[in-house]
Amino acid sequence: MDIKDIYTLFSKNLLIDTDTRKIRKGSLFFALKGDNFNGNKFATAALNKGAEYAIIDEKEFNTHNNTILVEDVLKTLQKLANYHRKQLNIPIISLTGSNGKTTTKELINAVLSKKYNTTATIGNLNNHIGVPLTLLSMDKTTEIGIVEMGANHLKEIELSCNIAEPNYGYITNFGKAHLEGFGGVEGVIKGKSELYEFLLNSNGKAFINEDDEIQIKQSNGTDSILFNSKEIKFIEANPFVSVKFQNILIQSQLIGSYNYNNIAAAIAIGNYFKVSLEDIKEAIENYIPTNNRSQIIEKETNQIILDAYNANPSSMKVALDNFKQLNSSSKVVFLGDMFELGVTSNKEHQSIADLATNFKFNKVFLIGKAFSTTSVKNAFVYDSFESFKNSTNCKLITNSTILIKGSRGMALERILDLF
Repeated sequence: MDIKDIYTLFSKNLLIDTDTRKIRKGSLFFALKGDNFNGNKFATAALNKGAEYAIIDEKEFNTHNNTILVEDVLKTLQKLANYHRKQLNIPIISLTGSNGKTTTKELINAVLSKKYNTTATIGNLNNHIGVPLTLLSMDKTTEIGIVEMGANHLKEIELSCNIAEPNYGYITNFGKAHLEGFGGVEGVIKGKSELYEFLLNSNGKAFINEDDEIQIKQSNGTDSILFNSKEIKFIEANPFVSVKFQNILIQSQLIGSYNYNNIAAAIAIGNYFKVSLEDIKEAIENYIPTNNRSQIIEKETNQIILDAYNANPSSMKVALDNFKQLNSSSKVVFLGDMFELGVTSNKEHQSIADLATNFKFNKVFLIGKAFSTTSVKNAFVYDSFESFKNSTNCKLITNSTILIKGSRGMALERILDLF
């Protein structure tokens, strides 16, 4: 069965499922495989739970009239998504970057949805599976698609672009993220710039932050839509970011000056797509971050900045720089290990540990195996969350402004339960 035939089946209900625990009646079940699971084994269960057809790629499981045997389930999913994207014939905006891409995507979606019926990546489902699932969630009512693209190796953004075929693109920044997979910062720049290469070769347009020299350099030759800090002015971030655009003050609920660029991009993109200034202002001012991303939480007498969704050397640095600028008589920092840094891990953790202690915060807590190898003074260092939990009484920290930041695997949001 070719893609056109599978698409005909998909078109009946426009439902794709990959998890038998969440089967919807009439869906196509794609039996994806991973290191620790084989979806082919659950094809019959998916059909019994209401899936219309199950797409499999192992002959031994082709035992039902409604199983469809293909050469590769994942590639079939990706081809189906690309075929669907071509039928939609709508503008697709894709974005990637080392830091801030999910927040920027949410802001862009909030702004554009004021005027258009948008469909955007849910959460951070931005990989080789998430991108096709995002595209396949769009239907004839979708007027603009917003697709987030993540990567930790070269050629992954290229693959996502070939599936989504974006008309527009934006790269938030180029930082020290996934250094192990990319082989260093130069690899990060090259990998993320695969979006620019696609737009250049397909006559697409790139939104470019004119204040970012790397964006300017990497997008050379691409049809660009520029924005800058003279047009969209940064006012302050104490703690919430406020900006001014066309003499209108926009007061966000996002903390940290590092979120200025994310907000500016959403304003620029909204303005390009002719969303009214009043709607842009309302969308940004009403957006509240969730899922451990730059959230402000009040606990007893403390104000806590929870930024524990992810971390890398670049995002750690800007978070600490911003935290230093906040007005508070008592500042406490909890930092967790940064992952996927490869051979640079010791150096990068030492650099962040030095930065945090040199800022002379009232207390600095460093948590994790990588941080435990650093040599620092004036910091409390623990090789695991458990050792930190067992030897630290967070209830003794009062009347303070607190920053909690670490990689997802550290799950530092657990600290909230200790206050």
